[in-house]
Amino acid sequence: MMLCSGYMAPECAIYGLFSVKSDVFSFGVLLLEIISGKKNRGHQYNLIELAWRLWNQEMALELIDTLVEDSCILPEIFRCIHVGLLCVQQLPDDRPNMLSVVMMLSGESALPQPKQPGFLIEVHNEGHPSSSKNESCSANEMTVTLLEAR
Repeated sequence: MMLCSGYMAPECAIYGLFSVKSDVFSFGVLLLEIISGKKNRGHQYNLIELAWRLWNQEMALELIDTLVEDSCILPEIFRCIHVGLLCVQQLPDDRPNMLSVVMMLSGESALPQPKQPGFLIEVHNEGHPSSSKNESCSANEMTVTLLEAR
């Protein structure tokens, strides 16, 4: 089950809670889109999930668009991916504020390890047992309306 679509932070999609950390989430998605040359389409194509998987497999180079790779310094691009993943962490309190993001992007100091991004949850159905370690989970329905300009 998807928690967010496109640029929407999970807490916005589920609870309708908006904050400056919601904007940080959106910025992280935008950063990952620029680096990859791909648009995050939520359930159709989840760029956040792909970036997280490649980062954890130490294959982040595969995320980088060839045009970006050819024109940039790789350690700087890896740093941008790292910061992007910090921005899209599941919990708003785990995300940096924008001042910290600017400092991270412009500095060379060590960055904290990103935690799981806000891109999906595991839903346990009675008819479909899961191998997840988390035994208790509830499923909720929601409707998200996306407005597009003409």
